Amino acid sequence: MRALAALERHLGVRLLNRNTRRLALTDEGAEFLAWSRRILAEFDAVEHGFDARRHSPGGLLRLTAPVEFGRRHVAPLVNAFLAAHPAMRIELTLADRVADLLDEGLDLALRIGRLPDSSMVAVPLGRTRLVVCASPAYLREAGPVAHPSALRGLACIAFAPHGRHWHFQDRGAPLTQTVSARLVANQVRAASLACTQGLGIARLLHYQVADELADGRLLRLLPAFEPPDLPIQLVYPHARLLSPRVRQFIDWAAPRLAAAIPDPS
Repeated sequence: MRALAALERHLGVRLLNRNTRRLALTDEGAEFLAWSRRILAEFDAVEHGFDARRHSPGGLLRLTAPVEFGRRHVAPLVNAFLAAHPAMRIELTLADRVADLLDEGLDLALRIGRLPDSSMVAVPLGRTRLVVCASPAYLREAGPVAHPSALRGLACIAFAPHGRHWHFQDRGAPLTQTVSARLVANQVRAASLACTQGLGIARLLHYQVADELADGRLLRLLPAFEPPDLPIQLVYPHARLLSPRVRQFIDWAAPRLAAAIPDPS
């Protein structure tokens, strides 16, 4: 706080309003923060510009991705990228939460869903959607499922972040069905395994069960009621200059990720 007070005296303005409970940026503070981030981004780009001159990126790249997508698709690509670029180092964080890239010092994130934050630059990779599925064995006992309302009396498997309120659309109109969850799991693999083993009906992202749907271990239900597709994208903070190591990774990884994402249609 002494350094902050000294900076405020030097600038002649208050940067933060503070009391015993919270701190809040003043208008001048927000302007100074934006200016500082631009300067730091430019400095970072200049510093790492020497990597581009050597035709090989170097330094540390911090990347985050959702757990299951990261395990399936991002981690193998990171390993291949490191093998091809010996001067690079990567910190890969897999977590099912939306990290603040600036606050957490991250260079890049893989995001599934629409971006509420316009300060992020997005590189489109593909799309996915939420699908309802069940094993053939379970459906032989439960019978046909022709409408979301039929889920009310059936055993369902809920992925904890999606909850027990499953959202659909009926001829373009939103439709929500509350289900009775026989199992609630906070990991996708646990939910998909229970579904494959015939314990109930699950609702997961298409890429998470694409293999099981392709080989018949799971059957897709209610396709006419599926909600709109969700974009899959790499995002990074908006800046006038992008460091060469981040640009190199995006240019290398984006087409490979796009080719690996299964089409949800």
